[in-house]
Amino acid sequence: MWLAGFYLLLVLCLFFIFWLYVKPGWSLLFVITMLLAYRPLTNILPLRLTAHFTETKQAGDCRIMSWNVAQFDILYNKQRPDLRDNMMDLINDYKPDIACFQEMVAGDTLINLNTAYYRKYSFFSVYEYAAKLDFTHYFFSYNFKDDFLNHQHFGLMIFSKYPIINKQAVQYFPYDYNSNFQFADIVKGADTIRVFNIHLQSLKFSEENLSYIDKPSLENKTDIQQSKNLLSKFRNGFIKRQVQADRIRAAIDSSPYRVIVCGDFNDVPNSYAYKTIGENLQNAYVQKGAGLGRTFTGIAPTLRIDNIFLHPSFAVRQYGRIAKKLSDHFPIIADIE
Repeated sequence: MWLAGFYLLLVLCLFFIFWLYVKPGWSLLFVITMLLAYRPLTNILPLRLTAHFTETKQAGDCRIMSWNVAQFDILYNKQRPDLRDNMMDLINDYKPDIACFQEMVAGDTLINLNTAYYRKYSFFSVYEYAAKLDFTHYFFSYNFKDDFLNHQHFGLMIFSKYPIINKQAVQYFPYDYNSNFQFADIVKGADTIRVFNIHLQSLKFSEENLSYIDKPSLENKTDIQQSKNLLSKFRNGFIKRQVQADRIRAAIDSSPYRVIVCGDFNDVPNSYAYKTIGENLQNAYVQKGAGLGRTFTGIAPTLRIDNIFLHPSFAVRQYGRIAKKLSDHFPIIADIE
């Protein structure tokens, strides 16, 4: 069901056409089912043919971006030195007022830039990212157990062009990356909003797992073992995301301010995590998006696993998915009033 929801809907549509010609009365079952499932279905596919996004936002609006930046390609920077610059250019082109990045890698320790050590590992510091992306406020949260190359940390980042008056990293045992999330209280004019940045448990698929998904088989013991391995990863991922979603929901409910929730959910619409975290909130894609809205570039063309949820009092002016493959996720963006 995790990957098949949209395809099952297509099959139902084909059955509807079939019964419409063979026994028209039976086709009413499809109509009734669709009406009963209207709300969940619009989470998967809004009843909207097109959605146009204008790069220039209206005065007074707040532009929100959420993006799993996949470490800004640090691991392969020597082979692809231009990719990070292209990612930075994209962010600057769209000029978000608040940006939530997952899988952020940067240094926040001031070191001597002239040392041989720094030249060898010449990745950006938080200060350089903030300067190059024109942000004056930020909150970088991480756990030291996930450090890269001593001076580089792996975590979650909230950038803001508005003042941050309070920030907190929420951490739970075993204190690994996915068991943590962050929020920042941001002041825009007379309003204070609490922005959550989250990254729920991934399925941790290996290259071998992805290859098997592309060409599944049960012809030999190796295939059977690979299939069992996948099922185990699905199960573990679902269980961990359920716990993480409950914790995030509790933090949302305790917020004294209206909230915006951004992040990589690693789960599809109508999943437990999606429904729990999104309860009593609106989804920017559902309000203004169109089509399948795919945000993950691999496995299946139906995977919309990145979200921007908002308090219902905010008006979503426009929503866009920037379909440039610079990370394994597409950035998503929303203008809110």
